Amino acid sequence: MEVLSVLNLKKHFKDVVAVKEVSFSVQKGTCFGLLGPNGAGKTTTIEMMEGILKPTAGTVSFFGSPATKLVYKEVGIQFQNTALPDYLSVKETLELFASFYDHSLDIHHLTSLCSLEDFSNRDVKKLSGGQRQRLLLALALVNDPKIIFLDEPTTGLDPQARRNFWDLIQNIKKQGKTIILTTHYMDEAQILCDDIVVMDSGEIVAQGKPDQLLADHFDGALVRLPVLDIPKDFPLSDNMILNNGYLEIKTHEVNQTLNLLMDYQFTLSGLQVKTPNLEDLFIKLTGHDLRS
Repeated sequence: MEVLSVLNLKKHFKDVVAVKEVSFSVQKGTCFGLLGPNGAGKTTTIEMMEGILKPTAGTVSFFGSPATKLVYKEVGIQFQNTALPDYLSVKETLELFASFYDHSLDIHHLTSLCSLEDFSNRDVKKLSGGQRQRLLLALALVNDPKIIFLDEPTTGLDPQARRNFWDLIQNIKKQGKTIILTTHYMDEAQILCDDIVVMDSGEIVAQGKPDQLLADHFDGALVRLPVLDIPKDFPLSDNMILNNGYLEIKTHEVNQTLNLLMDYQFTLSGLQVKTPNLEDLFIKLTGHDLRS
């Protein structure tokens, strides 16, 4: 079931075209990713979907109808930056935000769902970065929304906090929620997202399921070994190159390639086997690194 659709969405800021006629749809119960570097147009696009920005052109529809105030009551949002009252505890903050709605989730359920139990009585100003993001996620869920927007939710978190947050998002998706996620972390998208749109300079450069996009654009894997480990009698073939001190072998059969290397008594201590990921896809499609 389609819960959200964007058709020919465009946004101009004076002489700057931030978003250039993007179109896509989101299915119920999925995690949908808007990917791209800073300045790609992700946040502008998501803010038009949230009703915060008015599009220059194009439409946003929820459940097959134009967006209305009534529809937005079914939406939860975790912004990139949210100011919270410093001298309220986590529990008090949840109670405050719950009071803004006619219907809200049980505070104890929210606390458990977002793993806030260990610091529910702590003042908000004393939370770590990861704890604060978990609280912001709980606030986005407080009205029991059908659709949740998460705008760069793990930016600035350490690797462990990011992975903990991923677990929370996976659990929330199991509740039947539909999640719209913007991120410039391709590993995050590859783990969490069922469908993605890759944006660059305000345009969509690819869209689809992550695994299918990789299969469409790449074939095989890359085996890398330090040049110093190459035996003198090893014959180079067309699928092998020397690059920055490494022998790189493009192969469709990794096991067969490894058997060949062992037959020539390679030292495999420096061996790397790399399969293409979404970061590689982005570079292939745009010609530049995701964070450049």
